[in-house]
Amino acid sequence: DLVSLPERLAGRINGVEELRRAVAGFTPAAVSAATGIPAEDIVRLTRDLAGAPTAAVYGRIGVNAVRFGTVNAWLIDALNVLTGNIDRPGGAMFTRPATGNATTRGEGGTGKGFRIGRGRSRVSGRPEAMGEYPAAVMAEEMLEPGPGRIRAMVTAAGNPVLSTPHSGQLDRALESLEFMVAIDIYVNETTRHADVILPPPSALERDHYDLSLYAFAVRNVANYSPAVLTRDPASPDEWEILARLAGILQGLGPDVDPAVVDDQVIAGMVHTETGSASSPLSGRDPAEILDALAATGRRGPARMLDLMLQAGPYGAAFGANPEGLSLDVLLDNPHGVDLGPLEPRLPALLRTPSGMVELAPEEFLADLTGLERLAGEEPVPMLLVGRRDLKSNNSWMHNLRILTKGRLACTLHVHPDDARRLALVDGGRARVTSRVGEVVADVEITDAVRVGVVSLPHGWGHSSPGTRMSVARAKAGVNANLLTDDSVLDPLSGNAALNAVPVTVAAVSG
Repeated sequence: DLVSLPERLAGRINGVEELRRAVAGFTPAAVSAATGIPAEDIVRLTRDLAGAPTAAVYGRIGVNAVRFGTVNAWLIDALNVLTGNIDRPGGAMFTRPATGNATTRGEGGTGKGFRIGRGRSRVSGRPEAMGEYPAAVMAEEMLEPGPGRIRAMVTAAGNPVLSTPHSGQLDRALESLEFMVAIDIYVNETTRHADVILPPPSALERDHYDLSLYAFAVRNVANYSPAVLTRDPASPDEWEILARLAGILQGLGPDVDPAVVDDQVIAGMVHTETGSASSPLSGRDPAEILDALAATGRRGPARMLDLMLQAGPYGAAFGANPEGLSLDVLLDNPHGVDLGPLEPRLPALLRTPSGMVELAPEEFLADLTGLERLAGEEPVPMLLVGRRDLKSNNSWMHNLRILTKGRLACTLHVHPDDARRLALVDGGRARVTSRVGEVVADVEITDAVRVGVVSLPHGWGHSSPGTRMSVARAKAGVNANLLTDDSVLDPLSGNAALNAVPVTVAAVSG
């Protein structure tokens, strides 16, 4: 039942009864075995959550990068709604980022909603989500002959050979490409396949604004960090590399001036803002805005950011709101600008066609039936989950000596009970095998994982020939994504199931 919703949300919640019926089979007793949590503890937690003055249920990659990741995210939000903890202080709240986002644009309280499957991948027919196709289908799209086959690739900083499922297959697929360009500072497990590597400047030689993560902040803030070091003028900036590649792909020739592409982009952004009824620049002359931007002498991301800030929810709007935010304001405040605490935003931030909080979308309900079937099945012998160490969040951090010193190592975490059952010893070796591959890893026995679960950290496996990462190679580790299965995806988001991978584990002698 709905516990206590703010008055402004009265009559704004759809699907309570549908959700009640859909989850009726997930009783504490029914899910206890699958979750490993006693039924009485589930009941106690439920009552504590519902009775708490304030509370928030929160989850990210651990519960999202699995087969039912979208269902998990939906049910987390549903718990916050049903317990009255949505969009209120002390509960789960929504940011209002300085550069704006989908919830600050358009008519408040209504919209087109969210759809998936407007297109399908060529080989396995996987649906698109938010204009993207699953990374797990990249390899098959390269390897499968026929019209539409991927024959060339551009990568920017990513290392998909270590970060995508069934990465051994992707490694082979990249080798089959006719041409590959990489924008990267490393010759790593992915870029070693490139015909051309275009090195961008160091991160210390370019400005920074955290465009995406401010959408997940616990307070509305904005901070701009100018470059610490001066870039060599002979070396193109990263945006210039990307703009020139974009120009070449537009057919403008190999000698296209990046400034031409940059001008195209900013002109398009300005016309969008001036033509949008929800923008503070609505109805303004685009030439006026472009002249104001040109007067700053900025180009590339800095000019785009200034436009986004000025047209955002706190923006100066090029003089219409003199006290508002702009890039100049952030430069004058090198420690950032505090835009205030999170404030209730419902129902104005809704972008559903009904103007309601939709608790029971049909696509989610349909996927929930698969989760119910899974909960009733016999558990697999072992499940593999990932992890990240504090000094080692992703693969590119392993080539920095200061971050690989000390105890940092790629080890297989195994619970003591499983270690005894499998005759594994601390510091010994174990072979981990999945449907698509196997690795041999050093064992670390720890009660940090539960019985029936083993864990390998993400981003390791630096032993491929042809790489030039000597620091990383000294502590190569093994690639956990040789084990993840490219055929097991969250069907709604397309996310790979990087956690809860069925595996077998065996001791390796010698």
